[in-house]
Amino acid sequence: MAELPENYEARLRTLYREKIVPVLREKTGRQNIMSLPKLEKIVINMGVGSAVTDKKHIEDAQAAMTLIAGQKAMITNARKSIANFRLREGMPIGVKVTLRGNRMYEFLDRLITFVLPRVRDFRGVSDKAFDGRGNYSLSLTEYLVFPELNPDKFTRKQGMNICFVTTAQSDAEGRVLLDMFGVPFRKRKSETGQPVGAGAE
Repeated sequence: MAELPENYEARLRTLYREKIVPVLREKTGRQNIMSLPKLEKIVINMGVGSAVTDKKHIEDAQAAMTLIAGQKAMITNARKSIANFRLREGMPIGVKVTLRGNRMYEFLDRLITFVLPRVRDFRGVSDKAFDGRGNYSLSLTEYLVFPELNPDKFTRKQGMNICFVTTAQSDAEGRVLLDMFGVPFRKRKSETGQPVGAGAE
């Protein structure tokens, strides 16, 4: 994993500072930059249930996540035993990575620019997956949409969940923030049948 140069600033980080902040000040009426909504971190999770019977699946998932995120993924373990699923407490059951700073912005840029357009029949992401506190989650059913992964090496189908943690004070603020970064929210239709909001069809 290549280290980013010390003075490097990701494109979306520059976009936030130069273009998004002035608009957020106008929309929120808050001039203090510290009070404006920002993207705090991106958390990526893969649940690997098949690791119960084949631990190599965890190793493959960790390797894939590390390539996707640009930093080493951590293995997550089961918190309790579930006999019906042959799951024991402490057993490796998934992988996780938390991105901040330039790596976070780089991942978001790649996700928007290269990855989501590769999803089959993509028409935008839902804007209904906010948690009430301005954080947003989306799921991908197939990690091979990431061009970093060689399909000859990663042959097993594996999904993931991506959570965008923001400092927004509401879902509406979080929606505006992510929309300005370029997250392609699906267009909705009003009662008149006209499109409402930004997004990609």
